[in-house]
Formats: sequence, C-alpha cells, structure tokens
Amino acid sequence: MAAAGSVLAGPAGSAVAAETGVRADLRADVNRDGRVDVTGGSDNKGEDSWSVDRGAVFLPNIDDDSKRCPATAPDGEPLSDAELAACNDGSDTKVNGTADAADLARVRSVPLPGLAADATGSLKIATGGKHAHLFLKRAGRWIPVTSGTRLTAAELRAGAEFGVEATDVVRDTAQWDGRTVVRLTVTSGRKSASDAVTLRVAPLLTQHHLQDTRQVMVSKVQGDGPDSRLQREFVSAFEKEVRKAGVTTPLITFEMYADRWAQDFVEPAYVSMTGPGGQRQVMRVMLRSAQPHRDAGRELFERMRGRDMGVVEVTDGAEPDDWSLNSMGNLETIPPYAHGGRSFPAGRIIMGERKDSGARPSKVMRTMLTAQGLQNPLLLDTSWLGVGHVDEFVQFLPADTPRGWRIGIADPRSGLQLLRDAQRDGHGTTKMFSVPGRSDTPAPKETIDQALASRHLVADNEMAARRIAANLEILKRETGVTDEEVVRVPALYTRDSEALTADGQEVPVPRLTRMGAGSDLVDSLREQGQQKWLAENPARRAAAPATVRTSAYVPGAVNGVLLARDRYLAPRQWGPVIGGQDIFTEAVTAAYQRAGLKVSYIDDWYTYHLGMGEVHCGTNTLRDATAVWWQRPVASRNEA
Repeated sequence: MAAAGSVLAGPAGSAVAAETGVRADLRADVNRDGRVDVTGGSDNKGEDSWSVDRGAVFLPNIDDDSKRCPATAPDGEPLSDAELAACNDGSDTKVNGTADAADLARVRSVPLPGLAADATGSLKIATGGKHAHLFLKRAGRWIPVTSGTRLTAAELRAGAEFGVEATDVVRDTAQWDGRTVVRLTVTSGRKSASDAVTLRVAPLLTQHHLQDTRQVMVSKVQGDGPDSRLQREFVSAFEKEVRKAGVTTPLITFEMYADRWAQDFVEPAYVSMTGPGGQRQVMRVMLRSAQPHRDAGRELFERMRGRDMGVVEVTDGAEPDDWSLNSMGNLETIPPYAHGGRSFPAGRIIMGERKDSGARPSKVMRTMLTAQGLQNPLLLDTSWLGVGHVDEFVQFLPADTPRGWRIGIADPRSGLQLLRDAQRDGHGTTKMFSVPGRSDTPAPKETIDQALASRHLVADNEMAARRIAANLEILKRETGVTDEEVVRVPALYTRDSEALTADGQEVPVPRLTRMGAGSDLVDSLREQGQQKWLAENPARRAAAPATVRTSAYVPGAVNGVLLARDRYLAPRQWGPVIGGQDIFTEAVTAAYQRAGLKVSYIDDWYTYHLGMGEVHCGTNTLRDATAVWWQRPVASRNEA
C-alpha cells in the first residue's frame, strides 16, 4: 500500500491521494465535441496525451477582437514591423470582451461536493507556460491565474471553469511543440492531490480548393496615371465576376501600398477548435510573406487585423537566397488525401525550389509550416520559371470523384499543337495575339508562322513540358493521382522576350516586376541574394547547369481563380483569332468544361500578364474554414 499522502491514479483519470479523501479531477475537451464532460468519462481517456485524432485543442489568440492594437505610434508616426507584430489579444493577460472569451479553450474541474471547508485549489501551467495564459472564471469575470491564485472550497465543490489561450502559433518544434499541461492541485490540511490535462495549440493551416470561397481580395492601386486607371478597370471587372459566381460579400481591397500582387505578400490561413454546441470557433490568420522590405504586408496589421482575424509573420534576419520564392504565389495546397500510408486530412502544402541553383523558400517559413504537423511542405522544381512560383503551372480542382479533386496542369505541348494545327490549315499568317495595343505599348505583331520559326519558342516549350512532367510525376507518386485525374490545359511559355515586332525584332519584357511592384530595391535584393548563395556555394555553382527561365507567353490559364466549386475565372487568352474564335480560349474552355467547370475570362494583359503574372497572382481568397481538420480522408483507389 502507498504511504499516506502519496498520489495514485484514480479510476476516472483523476489523481487521488491515498487514504486521504482528497481528490482532484481536471477535464478538457479531449474528444473535441465542444463541451467539457465533468459527469461521464468521454473526456477522460487520453487526457494526458495528444494526437491528430484526439486530444484537447486551444487557439493561438493572435487576433484583435476589440481593435485595441494601434496602427501608428501616439505621435502618428508609423510603427516598425516588430511593433506591429507585437500586439494581439494574446500579448496581454486580459480577456478583452465576449469575442475574446470565445477564443479561450475551456477546462473544468469536476465538482467535489464532499470537500472539507479548509480545502483550497491551486493551478499552474506545468508545461508550455512561456507560450500560454490561463484564466479563471470567477463571478462572471475572467481573471488571470498567477502563482498566488487560490480556489476556495466552495469553488471546488461547485466545480470551476478555466480558459486557456496560446500567445503564438508553433514556429519551431525545437523551441516549443505546441503542448501545454495544466495542473490542478487540491489541498486540505496536510493532504493533497493533483490532476493534469494536456492541450495542444491548433495548427496553422493553409486553405485548399475544396473549401468554398467566402470573400475575395484584390489590390486597388491609388493614383490617376494610366496604370492606376487600368488597375481600377480590372478591379471593377473582377468584382462583377465574383458576384456572378455567387460570392456576395464585398471585396477586400488593399489600398495603402502600391503593390498589386495580392497573392504574393499574403497567404490566408486559419486555426480552429470546436466551440459550444459543436460549432467551429475559427480564427483567420493572414500569413505575411517572408520578404524583408515588402511593405504591402504591413497593411495586414494596419487594416485587416481585428475580430477573428490575426496576422503571423516570420523573419530570419538574413536575405533569402531567392527573394521571389518567398512570395505566396509559390505556396499552394493539395486538397486532403491519404496515400502510401500517409494521411493529410487538411491537405498538403507545395512550394517551388530552384533545384538547378539550390535556392529554396525561406528556411524559417518552411520550419514553421512543418512545425504545424499536418501539411508538411512538398517542394517542386521551378528552376525553369523566371518568377519561380508553383501557381504558374499547377492547380487543384474540385471533382465529383471518390478523391474529390483533380490536378490542373499547364500543357505546353498542346499549346504548340494548337499553333501547328492552325499553320497546317493555312492560318500561319494570322497574328499570334489579338490583344489591342495602347498609346505607350504597341500590340504584338508577330504571326503564328513567326512564333513557330522563332529561335527559342518551340525548344523552350519542349523544355517546359519536360519540367512540368517531372513535377507531375512527383505529385502522382505522393498523392496517388492517376493520369485520368489530370486536367491538361493548353499553355505556352517564353524566355526573355514576350513578342516580336512586325519586322521580327524582339520586344523586351519588364523583368520580375511581380517581385514587389518592380522596385529597384527588390531587384537589387534578389541579385544580392543570388550572389551571396554563389559565393557560399562555389562547388555547386560550378556544377549547376545554365537554366532557361520562362514565363507565360499566352496568358497562363491555370494561373486563374477558382471562385466556386463549378466556376473558374481565367485570364483572357488573347490568342490567334481564326474563324471569329480565339483558338486558345476555345481549347482552354473545353479542357475545364470536361472537368465540370464553367469558365469566365478577365483581361489582365496590361495589369498582370506583362509583369509575369496573371489574375491569380493579383487576387486572393478567404475560404470556408469550418470543417474539422483531423478527419482522415479516404485512401486512394489502389489502397482502398
């Protein structure tokens, strides 16, 4: 028999001091049904452990429900990035109203009606205390639990309610794995007993295309110049397409900084747990791109952060190897899947790397994404793209199939075949592009014959086709997707020239303007990063082959926006018009229609295409995030 005063495990998961009559029993929402069971045993099993399938969850409380965080200093001067990021609901030890209270995960003590009058209770965060706050609900108010907080005998007899919040997301499991252990100790005279529950902070998850669109974002560039007017026209046309797709919430417009690439400086993400009544308590989190000096990300703090809307940024104090790889157009998410003994119930992130040079997206960003434990990033090779983003050649489309989705992939060979078929049928002298010119930018004049006879077009697209095929094989191997589940969308790529003049001269393209509105500073930073990598990796520099880098020649159709499960918005193709029809538009529409999608088009030639991006690069979406993220998907067919 244990000596008096020692602790034994009780039959209901509580700790009971041997032969003392003193009990402690703490419960959390281990089964994730939205309530803490203090009468039965549904929340007892597994309260000391945590897995993807079971265990109590709490939120990183990084929103600003009462809008208390300032956007500027008291004197009106801008705050630094660090100062902006330092303020949120988890940065103080207060519960800022009912909305903030809803972000607390509940923990309860089981009522102990037989306790002696001298009994008291104390609480502490035994593990993870640097990353979490604990509150006690007393007389209708939430008060922070400190080392001096004591529960009265009356509170212990009735059962007490507590709230837990994390002060941040998990950023590096070497520093914190997201787990927090809350311990209750009950003391009566010289006798005591204790019990603990384990919670894990909700993973920060990126969105995927099986989640319905709820709201759409776009940049509204200020000014009266021709570029600003074109951008306003794009925003107006885009808004109409959004409404036609059934998305009725107003556009979110970025207006404070002259950066039109709304896909690139932010990746919408979310955290969630089950709240009262089984409803999802969801907090959106805007994930700022890991791009030092890209000011557009400041607007996420200055204008967007608020109720149920937080912001996360990561910095490593050093310039990345390739600045463009850190744009969020280089982060997309495969929908949920299970294959090869691995399961990704919330989907899986893909990012592009330059295997030919060794450049990768920011290490601190990849470390944080991996630390969430659910969407471990898969790297694809984007060495052959000037901008280097995965959204330039691959997408994921909802499908009425057992898997629930298909892969949409750019197909340069079918793009070349469209031109060859037109040439064979006697249309070689037809203009390659039907886009009208404007006063400061003449319309392209080359013909189909000239395009096919140019020095690089055919070879570059054969190269692009091989690179895309290699990436597709990786996706097929990782997910189990078959060729029948791939939607091939006609595309064409080009290297350093966009088009030819009437006499066959190459017209230079604005280089890398997607990387931060084309600023000299951004281009300089990119060059510095490349030079730094080459200096530090001389052996790999000598071994690395020269790589042709390309961008979309015809506006990249896969670089569009899925506005609804059956509605897709693509960039207007402006391809050769034969018999009154744009042959690229016809072929792209047919490809998506075979996949069950209705296609609309929007003109982005002068607003985005000439800057090496498309409509997807200039927009962003907030998607439904209410589904549970731990529900295991069905395995692929060959494993069923």
